[in-house]
Amino acid sequence: MKIIKPTLLIDEAKCRRNIARMVERAKCNNCIFRPHFKTHQSLEIGEWFREVGVDKIAVSSLGMANYFADGGWKDITVAIPVNLLEIEMINDLASRIQLNLVLESEASIQFLERQLHSPVDLFIKIDMGYQRTGIAVENRGKLKRLTQLLEKSNLLRFRGFLGHAGNSYEARSHSEIGHIHKTCMQKLAELRKAFSPTFPNLIISIGDTPTCSRAEDFTEVDELRAGNFVFYDLMQVQIGACNPEDIAVCMACPVIALHEDRQEAILYGGGVHFSKDRLADESGQTIWGKIVSAEDKGWGSIEEGIYLKKLSQEHGTIYGPADFINRLQIGDIIKILPVHSCMTADCMKEYLTTEGRKIEMWDGK
Repeated sequence: MKIIKPTLLIDEAKCRRNIARMVERAKCNNCIFRPHFKTHQSLEIGEWFREVGVDKIAVSSLGMANYFADGGWKDITVAIPVNLLEIEMINDLASRIQLNLVLESEASIQFLERQLHSPVDLFIKIDMGYQRTGIAVENRGKLKRLTQLLEKSNLLRFRGFLGHAGNSYEARSHSEIGHIHKTCMQKLAELRKAFSPTFPNLIISIGDTPTCSRAEDFTEVDELRAGNFVFYDLMQVQIGACNPEDIAVCMACPVIALHEDRQEAILYGGGVHFSKDRLADESGQTIWGKIVSAEDKGWGSIEEGIYLKKLSQEHGTIYGPADFINRLQIGDIIKILPVHSCMTADCMKEYLTTEGRKIEMWDGK
């Protein structure tokens, strides 16, 4: 299929390899594998997981849960504190699948106790150090109050504790990932020691791609919920979670203007396509993507010294050596590895395989 506008390419072989690797890591560590589907948001890609035995998933919204429930998934965790305003959708989902919700407040428990029509499983959100949402492991008093309320409920079934070590995204090496993971394991050990006497079957669920990709000791973990690993991206390369060869998606964008005097090429492909996630490269230069060599099917290695310099709504600016810019022509297709594949996929809403086949995604409704 001819590319005529910003297009998100997917290498199915790389994607399946990433899936198989994470399935094996979970298996070797005796963990339930519940991949987070917020990265790919696609029923077809979801089937690639099902083909290797995955039957439990996590998502980031009730709408996304509904999309995958309609696609035949029967055990879904909405891994964000529950939005009580969507109680009608909660009740609909709970009536037809095993729905698992996340909360961190007594008010949420009390509301659900009054409004639920069907049973749901509940996880209490733990702050693993990221300080986005969740209760600190040290706040035993609040954790105990929440578990006691759930223990008395008829429709709310306490399953365990769920956390996300988002602070692992600040790591820049295997050793830094390992240090963050070790600290998390120590916190989880304390949590298990405090609550397993009362809840011997509790589940501890964690889900960040860096530690799930590189850490070795998951003794305190029962469930892995990583998501970004299915594609990886430049951010994960910088963190040390993967190699550039593992990145399974790539943006393809047309050249629409050339400014040889500035050593710049202008692409049709901006913030509404890539998102505006950025990072500082090895030299300290802020970039929004790295250019890779173009191949008839897929893409090759990273082209050193050529990068996505800035983004506006529809425009992207490529900076590169004069000989590279001078070789370009209006209408050429440039291929760029994204900084953050989850956000780029969410912007694009569909994929084109390297074999020329379209793959649809959830439309976000």
